[in-house]
Amino acid sequence: MASYGLYTHIQSNKRRSIVLLIGLFFLVYVLVYAGALIGEAMTINAPPDVLVRRALSDAIYAAPWATVGTALWILIAYKFHQSMIDAVTGGREVTRQQEPRLYNLLENLCISRGIPMPKLKVIEDGSLNAFATGMNEKQYSITVTSGLINALDDAELEGVLGHELTHIRNGDVRMLVIAVIIAGAVAFFAELVFRLMFQGSWRWRSRGSGGDRRGAGVAILIAVALIVVAWILSIVIRFSLSRKREYLADAGSIELTKNPDAMITALRKIEGRGELEGATSAVMEMCIDNPREGFSNIFDTHPPIAARVAALVKYAGGHDPGPLALPEPPGEPAGQEQDDGQLAPGEPSGGEQAGPWGNAPGGAPVPGVGQGGDRPFLPQRPPIEIGGPPSGGGNAGPLPGPLDGPWGPHRK
Repeated sequence: MASYGLYTHIQSNKRRSIVLLIGLFFLVYVLVYAGALIGEAMTINAPPDVLVRRALSDAIYAAPWATVGTALWILIAYKFHQSMIDAVTGGREVTRQQEPRLYNLLENLCISRGIPMPKLKVIEDGSLNAFATGMNEKQYSITVTSGLINALDDAELEGVLGHELTHIRNGDVRMLVIAVIIAGAVAFFAELVFRLMFQGSWRWRSRGSGGDRRGAGVAILIAVALIVVAWILSIVIRFSLSRKREYLADAGSIELTKNPDAMITALRKIEGRGELEGATSAVMEMCIDNPREGFSNIFDTHPPIAARVAALVKYAGGHDPGPLALPEPPGEPAGQEQDDGQLAPGEPSGGEQAGPWGNAPGGAPVPGVGQGGDRPFLPQRPPIEIGGPPSGGGNAGPLPGPLDGPWGPHRK
């Protein structure tokens, strides 16, 4: 069905994502069948067609147990995934008193749409990134790095928070967590089968004719091919779920903030600066940007920043400033010497006096400097002192007549 507008795109993407999740769960049964095929090939000597039929019967028998095991895997992750992510990234929950700027921006966005406010967490890391996690309203949280807070202004930071809040509103976070869990189960079963094969836990029985042994070898090759294909497909499906949702989250952020330029500028600042040291690939998939690249973009979890910006410019009317360089941290104050003993750039050398627009040519003294301290062109004393005797500076003599004020003589 064709999609028209942001919300129909969201609904269409949800339907496609559910189909992909069903396919991802189906890969668990493919691995069960591959394991059964290897088991039959290593325990009996028979032609390939016999091994295939026996393995199918074994897989049907084991399917309920595989379903229960995968469901238990998901249940454990449902309860403890947030604590595991915090342990990997070092995220800590913050309050309004600790991060008033960040807290107020997120609270305003939630109030504007009447949605519960998720927990707010901060990672002490210089990289520029953010991600949302959680499986229900009690678990939802948005995590940002300290580097992101320091590098972005309020409008840009609001755009990033709106992006992550859109992931929560659209149900992306819950679906991505489930996809990561199922893909993890697929990878676990695949690794388990390979370890059992290559570490010698199962032994090839030598009974039977050479043709039967060749049939067992064919069955093993088929099983290995199934395992490899299932593992690759699980990664591609998982990454495809993440890629499709980044565009919608960018659009949802602009729908919340009404500021496409701020979102574009935030993406340009984040570009290439989002690597979280020590974070697993599963955590990086949830971030607003994942700088880790895959083979020929097949294993990329996010579309390129340039493509996301181009979509915002085309459909939201924003302006692309191009790649941005972050400002350098403030240097040493003027007048202090550098570590090598040389004067700081632009500082006048000894004996030269500087005026307000640079050094005096030839080191000539500038009027007022050295006489009025740091007040160039000002005399040492004001020309008129209110409440005091008339000024006697210069060659001028005492003023005749009564004491005058600054705007003329006093009138009685």
